[in-house]
Amino acid sequence: MNSRVALITGITGQDGGFLAQLLLDKGYEVHGMRRRSSSAEDGHDRLGESGLMQRVHLHYGDMTDPASIIRVVRDARPDEIYNLAAQSHVKVSFENPAYTAQVNALGCLHLLEAIRLLDMVKSARFYQASTSELYGDADEMPQRETTVFRPRSPYAISKHFALLTTINYREAYDLHASNGILFNHEGKTRGESFVTRKITRAAAAWSAGNRKPLALGNLNARRDWGDARDYVRGMWLMLQQAAPDDYVLATGESRTVRQFVEAAFATIGVQIDWRGEGAGEIGVDTRSGDAAVVVDPQFFRPAEISHLVGDATRARQKLGWRPEVSFERMVREMVEADVARLRGHAR
Repeated sequence: MNSRVALITGITGQDGGFLAQLLLDKGYEVHGMRRRSSSAEDGHDRLGESGLMQRVHLHYGDMTDPASIIRVVRDARPDEIYNLAAQSHVKVSFENPAYTAQVNALGCLHLLEAIRLLDMVKSARFYQASTSELYGDADEMPQRETTVFRPRSPYAISKHFALLTTINYREAYDLHASNGILFNHEGKTRGESFVTRKITRAAAAWSAGNRKPLALGNLNARRDWGDARDYVRGMWLMLQQAAPDDYVLATGESRTVRQFVEAAFATIGVQIDWRGEGAGEIGVDTRSGDAAVVVDPQFFRPAEISHLVGDATRARQKLGWRPEVSFERMVREMVEADVARLRGHAR
């Protein structure tokens, strides 16, 4: 019996690596698409270190180039396609909105067209990575599949296009295509430009004696943070269903950036005491009296989102999905991994 074939775009990212491992463990033949680059990519390096490089078939392609996407899909002939490729940094999307739209919005369209043009509508199943950022300043708590979308960034707007395009291909061509509306999910391979890794890296550095304060933006922003390993399991479950659908994946619990900082520094035995308010607020190491966290307005978003928390009832009822890794364990493992990297035990 031939194994099922999966194609993952964005395989060098956090979710791509975890998903590749999950699928390989299930006996899939895994193909991944990555961009050709003259510089080393952290995600590419991680694939090599984890041993995945020898177990996946890598293809060069670019989400902005429809011809390259058609070629990759044609060569891989996948049973399942997971579109995880994205310009996924919200702040960067304000600085590069056109590129963000080309990768996130048109890239999804290029993939769906490749499936149609290659006559794979009946043979392939498609997963589109969507985001809780679609909800913006939602007027409903918690947010679920029926909550009105109010995107407030070029990133979220581009993802809204991709979500609607996926639904359109599902309805117009009877394609098994599902959107995963995923709330924030983290892990030790999260990109270093994301706030969670900034925090865990700062905690690791603090434990090593580097007492440079960490500069952050809005400490009051509340997010629903889960573990990426749980979320890629949800992606796979969506494509195993008899009929496609759209699902929220979330823990149902929200915490502030301030609370994430407290959890990360608690891992290294440091208690943070908050002093001041607004742009003048600082987080102080109660043991040493040193400022560990400061607020820098340059990290404020042009359009802030105050509170996101998801309701994954549909995923729980239809997929049997629920998160298994606690927030505390996730943060602890992230900090421990960054401490190990500093000590030279891992990158």
